[in-house]
Amino acid sequence: MFRRLWDRFRSISRRAWAFTGIGTVVSVVLLAGILVGWDYTNSPPFCGTTCHTMPPEYTAYLVSPHARVSCVECHIGRTFIGNAFTRKAGDMMHVVRMLSANYEVPIYAKGMQPASESCEKCHWPQKFADDKVKLINHYAADEQNSLATTLLTMKTGGGTTREGRGLGIHWHIENEITYVATDELDQNIPWVQVKDETGKVTVYADVEKPLTPDQIAKAEKKEMSCITCHNRISHTFRSPEQVIDQALSSKRLDVNMPAIARKSVEVLSTPYKSADEAKQAIEGLDGFYKKEYADYYARNTKTVQNAIAFLKTSYETLVFPSEEISWTTHPDNIGHKNSSGCFRCHDGKHFTQDNSKAIRLECNICHTLPQVYTSVESKPSVTLAKGLEPESHAKTTWLIEHRAVFNETCQQCHDTRNPGSKDNSSFCSNVACHGVKWTYAGLNAPGLAKVFPAAAPRVANPNATPPNIPHPIGGKPDCLICHGQKSTSRPAPTSHATIDIALCLDCHKPSFPPPASEVTVTGPPTVPHDLAGRAECLGCHNGGGAKTPQVPKFHLDFKFTNSNCLTCHALKLNPNLPKNVGFPALPASHAGRSVCLACHAEGVLGAKKLPTSHAGRVDSACLTCHQPK
Repeated sequence: MFRRLWDRFRSISRRAWAFTGIGTVVSVVLLAGILVGWDYTNSPPFCGTTCHTMPPEYTAYLVSPHARVSCVECHIGRTFIGNAFTRKAGDMMHVVRMLSANYEVPIYAKGMQPASESCEKCHWPQKFADDKVKLINHYAADEQNSLATTLLTMKTGGGTTREGRGLGIHWHIENEITYVATDELDQNIPWVQVKDETGKVTVYADVEKPLTPDQIAKAEKKEMSCITCHNRISHTFRSPEQVIDQALSSKRLDVNMPAIARKSVEVLSTPYKSADEAKQAIEGLDGFYKKEYADYYARNTKTVQNAIAFLKTSYETLVFPSEEISWTTHPDNIGHKNSSGCFRCHDGKHFTQDNSKAIRLECNICHTLPQVYTSVESKPSVTLAKGLEPESHAKTTWLIEHRAVFNETCQQCHDTRNPGSKDNSSFCSNVACHGVKWTYAGLNAPGLAKVFPAAAPRVANPNATPPNIPHPIGGKPDCLICHGQKSTSRPAPTSHATIDIALCLDCHKPSFPPPASEVTVTGPPTVPHDLAGRAECLGCHNGGGAKTPQVPKFHLDFKFTNSNCLTCHALKLNPNLPKNVGFPALPASHAGRSVCLACHAEGVLGAKKLPTSHAGRVDSACLTCHQPK
């Protein structure tokens, strides 16, 4: 057999061998060329730079979270090469339209692959995501570029209900949600249908712009997916405010440069006829600082010039005149300030047919209530625990109704001073809630008046029994320590501002659970020792030894000082203790010494050893009792 095979090979002419060899080489070269060409035409540089309409999208892509993900992974999908080739062949019409200039500007993506063939190849929708704390810096348009930081915790959530999850923002993926949009960019959504894991279907409609049954029947029903919200996750066009806030936070711009936040946003936001006009306007900042801040400019000329260079570069990433694209042309559906985003559905005016339920418009579904603090204020604490709340708060229409039902009972849980204002002095004056113009929320929509008629004005009942005091009272009861107008606890109503504290107990009586048979409620503990040399109570009772009673946490929360102690804790000496014992004074030779425990902890160098009753005390507590002679 091998001999016959060998004879056949020997019978092939040299010319045939030559043609076969050449054909093989040509085929390999062609195949390699096709593979290289396929790989190159799938590369982001080809997609972003070869087509003259794509520079804006490519620029935004390079600074996006998906800058290492190829364009085709989203636009074609991770699929079998045969499917990918077919889909890419269909995109040849883009080439035809570009060559014939038959395309619209600005360009919007159309015919994207389903999230299941793109996003979900990397992101597992059933995976639970823990809460994430976010700090958002914003610099004011004043001379000092005053910093205000918004602190909130994002409740990403997700997971499956089988695991007891299916909560938070990614709840939208666990449940089947379909919607009808009346525009190409899905910014107007008047109809939403939710099918939960039990198969129950609930339909919500916009009370302002309801669709007719015929319109609903004919409309395209879109299923909610990752891209419904994360529509700009790979091509984010930031606003001038976002660019400048980030630049100041990262020190790309000097926060000490007067009014740089205001002037930067001003020059980046102004519409210009051409790129040259924009460049001249930005360079005009040099003359502004030279004139308005001459001393600063003389000392920091280089800083001003660096800022101008940064702003010119930033403008080139924000505005693309030839493609008619800027930060205003492509809405970003994550968030709800710069575009409608979440408020497309969660605007407070999407109701069921019987108006009994609404798609919730409530901050703490997706994140905690935002807290704003400045650089001169202490950072607020954010609790992750979900506390108890009244039944009224669980209503889907609570945020819409809370203004109408607001009354004195709110004080039982919240600080209600200056309700509705934006001075951050209380829970009800949160600047992140009432200090923002919510352009896309429907709280004031006229259609809501049909669902929630104006509440009748409440009339105070002069015969109502004043609330009792839910805690013991001892010492000298100064109610204003906790209930003053500036208290962060439960301030008294503003109508009580002029009432003398001596009159508090005339109306409000102590009322607390009856004590156990062997316990007598006597109010705050009395002071069991002489006060000679012990005027600084917190020296021992806040950070002292383990055997010393420590102040409770709420004393620290209300920032009680030494001067407050004897207001509640009456001085009543233990009869078994000698009076006016005092404490050993520091000898004059020890003046200026502050590290007491270096010698007294173990009694080195002949020093008196620290008594066992002082175990755990620190140097800062020593001078509380032991005073210099």
